[in-house]
Amino acid sequence: MKLKIGLIWRIVIAIGLAVGLGVLIPKISEGFAEWFVGLAATFNMIFGGFLNFIVPLIIIGFIAPGIAKLGKGSGKLLGLATAFAYISTIAAGILAFFVASTVLPGLISSVGDGNIEKTGRAAVGAFFELEMTPIMGVMSALLLAFVLGIGMASIGSKSMVAVFDEFNVLIEKVISFVIIPLLPFHIFGIFLNMTYSGEVAKVLSVFAMVFVMIIILHLVMLTLQYTVAGTLSKKNPFSLMKTMSPAYFTALGTQSSAATIPITLRQARQTGASEKVTDFTVPLFATIHLSGSTITLVSCSIGVMLMNGMPIEFGAYLPFIFMLGVTMIAAPGVPGGAVMAAVGLLGTMLGFDEAMVALMIALYMAQDSFGTATNVTGDGALAIMVDRFTKKEV
Repeated sequence: MKLKIGLIWRIVIAIGLAVGLGVLIPKISEGFAEWFVGLAATFNMIFGGFLNFIVPLIIIGFIAPGIAKLGKGSGKLLGLATAFAYISTIAAGILAFFVASTVLPGLISSVGDGNIEKTGRAAVGAFFELEMTPIMGVMSALLLAFVLGIGMASIGSKSMVAVFDEFNVLIEKVISFVIIPLLPFHIFGIFLNMTYSGEVAKVLSVFAMVFVMIIILHLVMLTLQYTVAGTLSKKNPFSLMKTMSPAYFTALGTQSSAATIPITLRQARQTGASEKVTDFTVPLFATIHLSGSTITLVSCSIGVMLMNGMPIEFGAYLPFIFMLGVTMIAAPGVPGGAVMAAVGLLGTMLGFDEAMVALMIALYMAQDSFGTATNVTGDGALAIMVDRFTKKEV
């Protein structure tokens, strides 16, 4: 029987090996250690370049067909569902910002330099540089995706939608069979270099802090969503959450909102929302409602920014949250789809370099299943809200 190791465990193993080898190899041979770390840095340079190249294509492949399909459906139902999903996603991001920017600075500063083993070594660079220029910038890709998506929806083009659907599948294949399998090696290289230069202790400590905070924020967000849904439907919010719990635990295993749709749909119907509303909104929410993923992305990005001494200002950060709600539309049903869609924004709007993006991906992927579980569980609450406001028309 072939042993299959999940992505999260592959990342954990990669980090563990990187830390172990980063400590052990220099003690055996300093010259070999520098060469080995340089080899990993060279791989990271190539992988990072490819990731930057593919980001505009990911944005177009996700957003253009996603917007085109939003043009289909019954008017008020579609409008309400889209509005509730976007508001919930943005509210989750704002909640995460204020909590993370309040809690994390004190926690991260408490992990001072005294807790880090100083090696006196600088990080090792790649053996050579290989330029992979993206075909367009991130904002150009966003604008093109909007123009194409809105255009396809307005003219009802079936042939162009079919082309972009196939392009979306192609991009999903690139993510599933190239980026995701190589991601643990990329993270291995980043952590190997950090261990070699003596920076890894603080990073791992921050990982643990951010992980706990994000799980708590997920639960807070779900409680808020179901409090609103319960108030509108005159039902106990905790009973509604219990009804939706099978969807939560299914998503923990699948790490995919799309793969969990049958369970989410079944449980959403059991909350009392009408069949017409749940049948329409649940598949839609699986692609446009990402409150849990947004909490994870915002919290992780603030953690990475604080570790790198970058300023955290709400006015400057808010546009990033608003753009997240758009760029994650129709993120594929594969682990890490949301963070892959956000990679371009991390660089252009927050100023992340390749090492920071890699840290961000590692932080995000470790908690991807919990974010997805929060997404799909929240879908049930939004379905109840939409049902309440369309009751007379359904």
